[in-house]
Amino acid sequence: MNAFTTADLAVSLSRTLAAELPQLRAIPDAGTTRPNRASGSGWCQREEIGHLIDSAVNNHGRIVRAALQPSYDGPGYEQDGWIVAHRYIDIPWPELVDIWHAHNRILIPVVTHIPNAKLDTPCTVGHGAPVTLGFLIDDYVVHMQHHIDQILRRNPVTKYPRV
Repeated sequence: MNAFTTADLAVSLSRTLAAELPQLRAIPDAGTTRPNRASGSGWCQREEIGHLIDSAVNNHGRIVRAALQPSYDGPGYEQDGWIVAHRYIDIPWPELVDIWHAHNRILIPVVTHIPNAKLDTPCTVGHGAPVTLGFLIDDYVVHMQHHIDQILRRNPVTKYPRV
């Protein structure tokens, strides 16, 4: 049995968007193409929010398919390849923030209207161990918060994965 209801999960996603959108919009475009880690390596802020856009796109398909089918078994996500393919570094920061927000806003009614019983639907992503749809949605929001914390250079960063 799932520990969450669809209402809980939709509220979690909605609250994250409401709290973080103003913070993300406040970041000036200048400087968003430099590496985002203190080490000077890794993705820049544009690439990191691009990763969250990719995550929204991939998880949208997973969530809808798992809600409609008895189980979900689908591919993983080649994050570095997607980042390169989309050339997020060339897209202005405000545009990326708007794209990220739009992709996530559309997920709120999807999650809200999934019957609670469907949250136990088994889901396998790539070569990972099976999880429930409820776990997949919760994990998606925790993953998003982890990367937003990194983009905003918060300390501490939300632990991901949660387990």
